[in-house]
Amino acid sequence: MAATALTTNPPPALDRKPLPAGQPRDWYVSHNRRLKAMRLTIALLDSGVYHPASADNHRIRAAAERIGVHAPSDTTCRMVRTLIRYDR
Repeated sequence: MAATALTTNPPPALDRKPLPAGQPRDWYVSHNRRLKAMRLTIALLDSGVYHPASADNHRIRAAAERIGVHAPSDTTCRMVRTLIRYDR
């Protein structure tokens, strides 16, 4: 009996649409911040972090490194904790 090699393929990339033109710069910054916070929240929930108190900045930044995004700011970390709180 031959053993088969397990390969982990990343999920297929989602089709991304360009952002609408003509918005103020602050709109784009906050939009991208919300997307990043959602990605980090999902990564933390998948890793077993279900309470905002256990999601300190260090743990959030470690999750960011693990999923391959730039380290989040303190504002984004606060937003992640808020999303974890209201995810229930």
